[in-house]
Amino acid sequence: MISGEPLRVITYLTPSIPERFFRAIADHLGRHLGRRAELQVETRTSGPVLDDDPFELGEADVGFMCAPSLVLLRAASSPSVELVPMAPVWADERTEGRPVYFSDVVVRVDSGIDSFDRLRGRTWAYNDARSLSGWHSALQRLRAVPAGSEFFSSTVASGSHLESLRLVAEGRVDAAAIDSNVMALGRARHPEHAAGLRIIESWGPFPVQPAVVRASLPEEFKRQVAAHLVDLHTGAEAAALDGIPFERFAPITLDDYLSSPAVIEAARMVAEDVHH
Repeated sequence: MISGEPLRVITYLTPSIPERFFRAIADHLGRHLGRRAELQVETRTSGPVLDDDPFELGEADVGFMCAPSLVLLRAASSPSVELVPMAPVWADERTEGRPVYFSDVVVRVDSGIDSFDRLRGRTWAYNDARSLSGWHSALQRLRAVPAGSEFFSSTVASGSHLESLRLVAEGRVDAAAIDSNVMALGRARHPEHAAGLRIIESWGPFPVQPAVVRASLPEEFKRQVAAHLVDLHTGAEAAALDGIPFERFAPITLDDYLSSPAVIEAARMVAEDVHH
């Protein structure tokens, strides 16, 4: 039976991760929780911060975002979200069945670039400045580069991992760091682009982008959200996931994020950028 109050789900991870993935999740949860599911897609950034938090405003119930935003929202004096202790496992042998992902540095096959060091003086695309895999992982990698002049000749904020891939494939920029799950999706959706690209370096693993739930919701509701995500890959909505390299939801803990130096450093840098 569907109640009058909707289930409001928001994702900050599209278009890089297909909207239909999150639509399937919203429909699955709505069906089990007896609520009409509404999906909001936020494409301007990889996640909220304290100044633009729909959970604090009571405008979202469940969300999917990049890990730095989880850390920042949890660090508030009265956190607006709690981690859903389940996260996606993607079909990548490197994950070894864990809810983790990687940042893959891609260049054109015909570029002659065979290492990160050879990107000095080249152009770089990134999806947005709150992204761990697309931006902050690169900033952290640059710390291992000997000091000198600016490493990249220029950087381009593309707006999404998919757009970064397109820019590299078309030769409009020299390289980008891409969410490994987006790489897998890109190979399936645009094999003509994938055939012309090469991964020269991979960073990670990082804990995969988290699912969160509004902290002010009833405890039983939060428990049910986690419990029902376990069944997504076998539920009625599973057919909508065809072509998406998703395997299942698996347990994850807040400590998996808080014990990741890459996630914590990215969250610190996002917070500094917001305050400036």
